[in-house]
Amino acid sequence: MKIAHIEEKCSTAFLALLKWREEHVSERTFKLVLAFLVGFFAAVAAFVLHGLINQIGALLTSSFNRHTANWLYLVYPVVGIYLTSLFVRYVVKDNISHGITRILYAISSKQSRLRGHNCWTSVVASAITIGFGGSVGAEAPIVLTGSAIGSNLGKLFRMDNKTLMLLVGCGAAGAIAGIFKAPIAGLVFTLEVLMIDLTMTSLLPVLVSCVTATCFTYIFSGSTVLFSFHIDSGWTVERVPACILLGATCGLISLYFIRTMTFCEGIFGRFKERPLVRLLIGGAILSLLIFLFPSLYGEGYRDINLLLNGQTQADWDGILRNSLFSGQGNLVILYVSLVLLTKVVATSATNGGGGCGGTFAPSLFVGCFGGFLFARFWNIYDIGIYVPEKNFALLGMAGVMSGVMHAPLTGIFLIAEITGGYDLFLPLMIVSVCSYLTICIFEPHSIYGMRLAKQGKLITHHTDHAVLTLMSLDSVIDRNYTAVEPDMELGNIIHKISRSRHDLLPVLDTAGNLLGEINISNLRHIVFRTELYHHFKAHQLMMPPPATLRDDSTMAMVMKMFDRTHADGLPVLDSDNRLKGYIYRQRIYGMYRKMVADMSQD
Repeated sequence: MKIAHIEEKCSTAFLALLKWREEHVSERTFKLVLAFLVGFFAAVAAFVLHGLINQIGALLTSSFNRHTANWLYLVYPVVGIYLTSLFVRYVVKDNISHGITRILYAISSKQSRLRGHNCWTSVVASAITIGFGGSVGAEAPIVLTGSAIGSNLGKLFRMDNKTLMLLVGCGAAGAIAGIFKAPIAGLVFTLEVLMIDLTMTSLLPVLVSCVTATCFTYIFSGSTVLFSFHIDSGWTVERVPACILLGATCGLISLYFIRTMTFCEGIFGRFKERPLVRLLIGGAILSLLIFLFPSLYGEGYRDINLLLNGQTQADWDGILRNSLFSGQGNLVILYVSLVLLTKVVATSATNGGGGCGGTFAPSLFVGCFGGFLFARFWNIYDIGIYVPEKNFALLGMAGVMSGVMHAPLTGIFLIAEITGGYDLFLPLMIVSVCSYLTICIFEPHSIYGMRLAKQGKLITHHTDHAVLTLMSLDSVIDRNYTAVEPDMELGNIIHKISRSRHDLLPVLDTAGNLLGEINISNLRHIVFRTELYHHFKAHQLMMPPPATLRDDSTMAMVMKMFDRTHADGLPVLDSDNRLKGYIYRQRIYGMYRKMVADMSQD
């Protein structure tokens, strides 16, 4: 009784707070307050996640001999994946993989509503996976966490769908800004990757979230940056050809990244209902790869920093530590090449085996290794003017990330902000744009959007397509139809017509299957001839519909069908050919116009 009383008092107090807010705080001001809160909580989540990853990693590997291979590399990743899968299966009881893809799906199909557990479950699951050596990144889980915080805060304060979408964008932007201390990159990420169109009114809350998350991250963790970089050779115009060629190379590496990831996901997808088999396959592949190439352990930021700051051959040789290649500096190129090729497989094995993590960090990792390898070959074979390997490792990070995510601006600003490499801004632009143009030849969508694009559920900056994506097929189906039986006489059909709100009467058999439809307008010449009421039956008057729709059709497909048939209404059938209802052109266009008007408002 006491608990119920307390809950009732809290509910009453909260309702009073909502009422006070509506009376005294404007909608615009309250959005800024929510954006501030979202940015703060996103920064907290990013700090907690990185702290957990570092603590777990340090605890497990502090005793490793850096000059020899360690057999525990065969054990830790499997344990991490297994613990994560148990956590997801018995605690979360929901799918939390593909974090950014899930955000895109929520924006496109669920009015930006993310479940409450997403505010913390991805942090715990990815901390276990990465801390134990899973070869994935923490960024996608943090972005999902930040977006979920924004979505659930908006739901708590009963904001409309448009504001929920904005708060989801604030959460994603704050997460990127906080985890990398890169506010501009957070803003651009929301615009490019999540494809949320920002008006001048909605731009300010996203900026507030980015700045808030960045400031609190500095308060929590100090002024150190994620990647340290000091340019030691300024960029010159003579290096333009090398930058263009590096950009094209990064585009091809991005293609390899996406295609290999998709292929591996398809293999693990065959064992979707057999988690133990997935664990054994994924764990075995991941452990073996990490044992051979310890650079694949965890996010790989240590080796990225090594390539960005190396000066001598001894520095480059440091990347071989803990591996079977340790002490053999002449094999650096071979080792880097093999790590570059196997990183995507390791990432896929981690997630496919039951782990939790994203492809954000792996794309940076592959880009860094790819840029270093490009520069090393360029200099060895004296193709042109000397290029600094550390600079091109940095440029490669921007190039591959731009290609994998289809987000050149995010690649440019993120790498510039997290490394302080603003002196390389122009080559960053050249490499990112060339990479993006190259990958677009082969893949029209990013690694995050391609899954939804295949289902027609990806929202884009194209207004018509965005509106159709946001429209739900289920919401436009009219289920209040008046059906008739095939043997029903005209007299009874006329009685049915008097109670129908529409001009179409479906003719159904006893199982509910659609046999045809009767258009009332076609009965005008006999409707008043009572002597014919017993001479005609429904199956003699019905006609096949101009076309039929399936209940899994996209709204884009529906609109194309209406344009092709010029019909006023089309039936919707389920997988068993049973009628679910009708979709009418007038209803779709009315909803379409309203949604366009809502999207156009500042």
